[in-house]
Amino acid sequence: IGAFASPDPNYKPRPPQYGAPPRYEYVEIPHCAKNTTKSWCLEDSEYPRHEVQQALDEHYQAVLAFYKDKLASTENSVDGLDKLNDEIYLCPSSTGYIRPLRAINVDGKWRTIINNVESYGIKYTQTARVEECDVVVGTNCPLVESCYDSKCIQKNMFHRFLVYNPYEENFPFAIEKFKLPGSCGCVVG
Repeated sequence: IGAFASPDPNYKPRPPQYGAPPRYEYVEIPHCAKNTTKSWCLEDSEYPRHEVQQALDEHYQAVLAFYKDKLASTENSVDGLDKLNDEIYLCPSSTGYIRPLRAINVDGKWRTIINNVESYGIKYTQTARVEECDVVVGTNCPLVESCYDSKCIQKNMFHRFLVYNPYEENFPFAIEKFKLPGSCGCVVG
């Protein structure tokens, strides 16, 4: 009816193959962030400008569609703004316009942001307005009478940036969200 044989003592079953093995990103705090408490870098001696430009050239049409979509959906774009109006706030703050080269996204990962790189005559820039409290968060609002219970708080805003991920082989670009300081507010009560 059937023949049975003893199994080969050297036989080792292969593990099942379920597609490509998972890839793990090499995560490290970039050199530009080693001596700062900010969640972004404006200067970066290790910024992969050449690699970013090559990838932009290779994926020109798809990146341009991403970039235009990002620009079109940013209602209050600050690209091109470079000076501030005189204003008075209840809590002192510093306001500026930044073009980050690297930043921490909402998932807590450092990302390379496409900024100040040119490809096929298009200079890719992404600007964000940031406002940081000049006082220790939680202290009394300086312009509010002391009979009121008040405190200065840091408020944040979400920004979307086009990022470059060298570990993604097929299409190394994505739009990701970043939380940056948006204003310094005063809470009374």
